[in-house]
Amino acid sequence: MGDVDSPAYVSGHGLLKGRTAVITAAAGAGIGGATARRFLEEGARVLISDAHARRLKEYEGELAAEFQGAVDSLPCDVTDEGQVRALFDAAVAAHGRLDIVVNNAGLGGTSALVDMTDEQWSRVLDVTLNGTFRCVRAALRAYREGGWGGVVVNNASVVGWRAQAGQAHYAAAKAGVMALTRSAAIEAAEYGVRVNAVSPSLAMHPHLVKVTTPELLAELTAREAFGRYAEPWEVANVIVFLASGYSSYMTGEVVSVSNQHP
Repeated sequence: MGDVDSPAYVSGHGLLKGRTAVITAAAGAGIGGATARRFLEEGARVLISDAHARRLKEYEGELAAEFQGAVDSLPCDVTDEGQVRALFDAAVAAHGRLDIVVNNAGLGGTSALVDMTDEQWSRVLDVTLNGTFRCVRAALRAYREGGWGGVVVNNASVVGWRAQAGQAHYAAAKAGVMALTRSAAIEAAEYGVRVNAVSPSLAMHPHLVKVTTPELLAELTAREAFGRYAEPWEVANVIVFLASGYSSYMTGEVVSVSNQHP
């Protein structure tokens, strides 16, 4: 097995210059936060959202110090349809249009299926799958009404393809996100809208460390061909690609961002 150091950070090339974007679950150091930063570095104007209002405001301030006038924030719980509608209405009102939507909100957890409660199952499905559905629906409505075309990128996971003990609820939700992506892409094509997804394996961030045992993290890392986890910005780079004109003929695809052994 290889043991490769993380690559050098890739600088922006203006791939999203002049584009407007909404990114959910974008507060902090995870994939959403990394995506917000990469979008800004690529020239986009970004409305970031998260259910954690204080953390969201702090991250907005951090980004605004570097990208003045290009970033705003609005708290949103993706399990609340009213808040989802308000988020998309605010994005269109602020910029007059919407070009890119990144649905990153998701909730995990570990529980053996035999011991899993209805509440545990339903909570993960409501945030991870139903929340993505609500945001995709809101995005497609905005695109249809505006007539601008646009892009949706959903965040799935390799566990939607591969079995992992203790992850039945999360795996079912992420497999649902993949199926939702494919079906939405077919319907959205008539509006000139592309819908794709990324499927990361192991991207390290502080929240993952809090909810995962060191033993499991070591086991998951050992499965990776490079012998390391992904940096969140490495996943964000693939999201940038799917949001940009470089993927103009791609829709309904789920792109694996992984070097994990089967």
